[in-house]
Amino acid sequence: MSTIADVPVDHPHHRHGWWWKTLLVGFALWVVTIVVTVYTSNTNLVPTIILLGSFLVPFTVVLFVIERVTGTVSTMQLVTAFFVGGILGVLGASLLESNLRQGALVYLAVGLAEELVKGVLLVVVGWRVQPKTARQGALLGATVGAGFAAFESAGYAFNAAITTRGIDLASLLQTEVLRAILSPVGHVLWTAILGAVLFGVAHGRPRFRWTWAVPVTYVAVSVLHALYDSNSTISTVLAFVLTGTPLSAAQNGVVPSSVAGLVTTLYLVGLAVVSAIGVAVLIGVQVHFRRRARAASPQPRVPGWYDAPPPHALR
Repeated sequence: MSTIADVPVDHPHHRHGWWWKTLLVGFALWVVTIVVTVYTSNTNLVPTIILLGSFLVPFTVVLFVIERVTGTVSTMQLVTAFFVGGILGVLGASLLESNLRQGALVYLAVGLAEELVKGVLLVVVGWRVQPKTARQGALLGATVGAGFAAFESAGYAFNAAITTRGIDLASLLQTEVLRAILSPVGHVLWTAILGAVLFGVAHGRPRFRWTWAVPVTYVAVSVLHALYDSNSTISTVLAFVLTGTPLSAAQNGVVPSSVAGLVTTLYLVGLAVVSAIGVAVLIGVQVHFRRRARAASPQPRVPGWYDAPPPHALR
C-alpha cells in the first residue's frame, strides 16, 4: 500500500527557469570576455574563455536536471556527479583508450570505453537513489554525461588554442561553439539513454536489477557514439565516392575544395540523423517504461452501471 511518503515530490528549492537564465547570462559573459581579450591582447583571459565556453552548456544541463529530479536525489549529489563523475570519466576513458591503435574499429572501441566508464559512474551515483524510474535514470545519466562533455570539451579547446604560432583564438572559439552546440546530443544523450534503461528495469525497486536490456542498451549507445564520432570520416569518404573523386586527391589529409562543401553538408546531415535516432530511442524508452509502470499499478474502479447489486441482494 502506497503512502504519502512514497509519492515523489519536487524539492522545495526548485525554481523552474534558472537553466535558461544561466545560459543567457553565461553566454553574455563569454562574449564580453572574448571582446576584452581581443581588445587588451591579455592572454591571461584565455583560460576564462575555455572554462566558460566548455562548461556553460553542460552546467545548464545540470540546472535543468535539478529543476526536474524528484525523490531522494539532492542538489549536492547532482553537482558532485557532474564534477567528480566528469573528472573520473575522462581519466578512466583516457586510460582505456591509451593503447588503442588507429583503425576501422577505433571509433567503436572509444565508444565502448567511454560509455562503460560513464555507466559505472552512473551506477555508483545512483546506487541509493529512490525511486528508481526511467525518468530519474535519464536525468542522472544526463548529469554524468554533461560532466564528461564539459571536461572533454575543455581539453579540445585547449589543444585548439595552442599552436606553434602561439594562441589561436579563432580556432579556440570555433571548437567551443561547435562542441557547445553538439554537447546535448552527444555524451548527454547517450548516457541519458543508458540511465533510463538501467533505472527503468529496476521498476521502482530499491536496488538495480540485471536484465539483458542493460548490456544491449550499452552496446547500442556505444554504436551510436561511434557513428557520431566517425561521422567526419564517413562523410568525407561518401563525398569522394559520390563525386567520383579519387581518394588520392586528398593531400596531407586536406580535402580538395571541389568536394569540401559536400563533405560539410554530409557531415551535418549525418550528425542530425544520428542525433535524431538517439532522441527517438530515449523517447521510446521513456514511453515503454511509463506504460509498463501504468500497467503494473492497480487501476481504480470507476463506479457505473456494472456495479449494480446482484438481483438476490434486492430481495
